[in-house]
Amino acid sequence: MRVLLDTNALLMPAQFGIDLYDELMALFGDFEPVTLEEVVGELSGLARGRGRDAAAARVGLAMARRSTVVPSGSTAEHVDDQLIEYARREGCIVVTNDRELRNALLREGIDVVSMRRGRTLELMRG
Repeated sequence: MRVLLDTNALLMPAQFGIDLYDELMALFGDFEPVTLEEVVGELSGLARGRGRDAAAARVGLAMARRSTVVPSGSTAEHVDDQLIEYARREGCIVVTNDRELRNALLREGIDVVSMRRGRTLELMRG
């Protein structure tokens, strides 16, 4: 099972103190983590800054290196749109804590994994 990680998902370990891969393993058993090159680009930009967000982005980059990094293959301008297109095309479940993206994915019939009560991940069927 391919699980697509968005920028927000890769920030969760530092922001919420969870082990993203352990939580996903508990939900799915074996899975293949996938990250878009464009997400890595967003994280790289954030990581150049200072403060908590930059530190979280550096942790996110390390997490992204543990996944398969792929180009989106999309001409969409926004990374969220690229994530939706890729997930639809490749049949991925998307991990995000971004409410707008989560709702857009669910409207498209794409399954989403998101934080619940700040500690555990929950699968929502699209």
